[in-house]
Amino acid sequence: MQIHVVQENQTLTSIARAYGTTAKEIAEANEIPNPNNLVVGQTIVIPIIGQFYWVQSGDSLYSISRKFGISFQELAAVNGISVNTPLQVGFRLYIPPRPRPKAEFNAYVEPRGTSVAPNLEASAREAAPYLTYLAPFSFQALRDGSLKEPLLNNFPAIARANQNVLMMVITNQENDQFNDELGRILLNNIPIQDKFLDNIVATAKKYGFKDIHFDFEYLRPADREAYNRFLRKAKARFQQEGWLLSTALAPKTSATQKGRWYEAHDYKAHGEIADFVVIMTYEWGYSGGPAMAVSPIGPVRKVLEYAITEIPSSKILMGQNLYGYDWTLPFVPGSVAKAVSPQQAIQLAAAHNVPIQYDSRAQAPFFNYTDNEGKKHEVWFEDAKSIQAKFNLIKELKLRGMSYWKLGLSFPQNWLLITENFEVVKRA
Repeated sequence: MQIHVVQENQTLTSIARAYGTTAKEIAEANEIPNPNNLVVGQTIVIPIIGQFYWVQSGDSLYSISRKFGISFQELAAVNGISVNTPLQVGFRLYIPPRPRPKAEFNAYVEPRGTSVAPNLEASAREAAPYLTYLAPFSFQALRDGSLKEPLLNNFPAIARANQNVLMMVITNQENDQFNDELGRILLNNIPIQDKFLDNIVATAKKYGFKDIHFDFEYLRPADREAYNRFLRKAKARFQQEGWLLSTALAPKTSATQKGRWYEAHDYKAHGEIADFVVIMTYEWGYSGGPAMAVSPIGPVRKVLEYAITEIPSSKILMGQNLYGYDWTLPFVPGSVAKAVSPQQAIQLAAAHNVPIQYDSRAQAPFFNYTDNEGKKHEVWFEDAKSIQAKFNLIKELKLRGMSYWKLGLSFPQNWLLITENFEVVKRA
């Protein structure tokens, strides 16, 4: 497969002709929301085996081969040319597919309200073939050690049908907010803690959960060691059942980072105790803050480069958003940006006839538009180029894989590129 960035005056037909495929195949693979009105800067994944490269000024067979990790002899042979053939600018070379490393993928799915929306279940069915884990969010711990269950609907059946490990996500949330007092009780009151673990085991057996995932946030800094002790105790208990234990971690850049979201998360201890961790490397740009990329590559890299000094890289899932935000400008503290899917973002750009730009530093797409009321907007989202940059980082740092927050907002290019880049591990 290959990522193509739409240029001025291009159509699906002209793009398809350049790659030897059809407009229909491209439109269906990408679920393109604007097939007759492409946006300049819009990214499209070309559904071909391997990819093409057009020779640029200064290129040689050797430099091109190094760029794609292939020998120049193989590159020449595949394209039916001599290794001594002079390359003309604009000459098209075929690059064959390369071996894919194995990786694991998780996705959280968060039912809201009193029933599971049909589109949310459909999103889980669409994603499940590309996942190692499926994680309904969340079982909320109660102060007496019992559990408030999420809506599970058909998620266990979807996981079974797609060889996904069903992940039991447990949070210290009350009224959908992380609560430090609830955390204090669960981590320090041993009789309640024992009841809590008993309830987790009984519930996991009831539904078929095989990974127990603790997403405890906003804990008191004083409970750092209590959390570590609890995880060791839980790990010993779950090992008896043959289950995995995983945790969610705030995006830290040092062991001494201050702040209520960070101090109780001990990267080194979690790396020793847990089978794997999810590091929440997103929400730099968030709904209540000023307009910016949700997961800019620089800050993401900084967190992960610190993480691998404390946690084996083979235990780390990079957190990744499946959404973007539409901010009304100028940003006013207290205002809330609207969440948009990558597909919705493209439709917005097409509707307002504005080009999509790409911030090379953040490795993220964005655009500006003016709505029908004359209000200015700035939209940051994800596209094929931005997710490919994250996949490249996974390979570079030799991470375990990626974890998505969250299903329900359409991003078909992401799933296309998973299969291009990785062999998805199935554990169930």
